[in-house]
Parts: sequence; structure tokens; C-alpha cells
Amino acid sequence: MTVRHIITKKLEKINSLNLKENVRMKDYTSFKVGGKADLLITPQNKKSLAKALKFISHTNIPFFVLGSGSNIIVSDKGYRGIVVHLEDLNKVEIKNNQIIAQTGISLSNLANKAKEAKLTGLEFASGIPGSLGGALFMNAGAYGGEMKDVVESVLAVNYKGDFQKIDAETLNLSYRDSLLQKENLIAVEATITLEHGEKEKISSKMKELNKKRKLKQPLDWPSAGSIFKRPKNDYAGRLIEKAGMKGYNIGDAQVSKKHAGFIINKGQATAKEIKELIETVRNKVYEKSGIHLEIEPKFIGEIPETLKKGD
Repeated sequence: MTVRHIITKKLEKINSLNLKENVRMKDYTSFKVGGKADLLITPQNKKSLAKALKFISHTNIPFFVLGSGSNIIVSDKGYRGIVVHLEDLNKVEIKNNQIIAQTGISLSNLANKAKEAKLTGLEFASGIPGSLGGALFMNAGAYGGEMKDVVESVLAVNYKGDFQKIDAETLNLSYRDSLLQKENLIAVEATITLEHGEKEKISSKMKELNKKRKLKQPLDWPSAGSIFKRPKNDYAGRLIEKAGMKGYNIGDAQVSKKHAGFIINKGQATAKEIKELIETVRNKVYEKSGIHLEIEPKFIGEIPETLKKGD
């Protein structure tokens, strides 16, 4: 029996933990690219997640945590390790003007639950792809709102399986950054404080923001959202367009003609093509403006050395 099979057998003994082997990661990412991962585990509750993490931490097996897969690019060669998928940690409890939500829930679903409870303040998140966990990890935001505006505290678990509560100040949410990116911590639950409002007004605002998003962004194509972080005092899309890269493609990977800040999968794009296009765009923008764009999505698996620098 191989080490991989021994690991799998031991994880199978953890209650409320689903396992799948040789999973195509393109089926779990919004970019629709990525080879097979050795093992994907889906905890059904916080306890099974903690037990799995504690066990994995005592092995030399690499792992990464996956929410909705909206902000990652997985290698065509797949991932030699364990993917911890949090999609089933999606329970929500509402108390007065607070929402206590597990982080596997999608932002759009969470925003709808807030609307139904007549709570305002989360409308900006209604059209952002991704899970609550991913939004906390990178302090997601849109149209003047950010997660830092509404988060009261987070319950996180470390890689040893220990839980800790983190208040908003300690979480240090800033532009596309948080404490979660610097420590071995996984957000499993968040307390969000909103204000009471009128359901009709909340719904109207959500529709308005989603209409704007649909008009400006290439939502009809697979992508990872904005491919670059916003540079200081400028916009990535404007710089890319000025560099003549709008609509440029490598294979089926293309700089969107609708919004140059997005790279889209026109059908059969590979992670390799997307990475090459990202590198080409960055180099061209640097040549034209002297600005080095920072990559927003995370690369999983083998990536070119050139992309590891300055991202």
C-alpha cells in the first residue's frame, strides 16, 4: 500500500468528511482550467475540518484550501496533494442585525439572505463571485464597499486544528489583504454586523449594482475576475488598454475586449496559456508605463519562475 493510500484510509476514518480521488480541478474553478488533484476532501462541519487539518499537519503532504475557486489558477499538471474544499460549511444564523455565517457560503447567497432579513450593508457583495472565506482572505470589495466595512469578527482554525476568534482590528483587512494571508489560519465563520433597512430598497440597490457589473465586465466567459490588483493612482484596465493589449490572446486565453482588466477563457484555454498571457501583458505594461502590475489570483501547482517575482 502506497503512502497516498495510507493517508486516504486514515482520512476516511474521520466522521463527516467526504473524500474524492483524482479530481479534475477545472470542474472546481471559475476559470475552468486545471489538471487533476490527488485528493479532495470536503468537511461537513467545523469539527471534521479541524480533525483533518490536525492529521494533515503531521504529514508531509501539501494542501490548499478551496472555496468557490473564483480567484485561483490551477496548473494543467494538477496538484500533487490534498484540496480542502469548504463548500459544505455554509450554515447561516441571523440574530437581530448580525449574521453569523460559515465561510463556505457564496457571497451572492449571503447577500440574498441579508436582503430577506431586511439588513442593509452587504449589497456591494451580491455580484462578487466567490465564497465568504475567499472574500475575507482578500478583503473583497466593489462599488465603494469592502468586507472590512461589515465584519465584526472571525472564527479561524490553524493548521494544527485549534480554533481562535479574531476581531476585525486584528484581522487587519486592507486592500486585497488580511491577516489570513500572513498566518496559517483558515476562516471558518464570520460575524457580520449590518443595519436594518427596507427590503425593496436593498433589492433595488442590488439590481442596480449587478446591472453595472454586467455592462462593464465579461461575465459570460470563464475568468478569475480582475487579473491584476489596482496600481497606485491608476487602473490596471486602463494601463493594459494603453499598452495595446486589449483583445490580445494566446490560444483561447484572451484579454477581454469588454474590460481589459480581465483575462477570459474563450473555450479551451489552458493554465499555461493564461500564465503566458499574464506575463506578456505585465511586460508590455511595464515597457509602456514603468508600472509593474501585481497578480490578484493565486497560482496552484507548478508555475513559471518569472511569475513568482513581484506578484
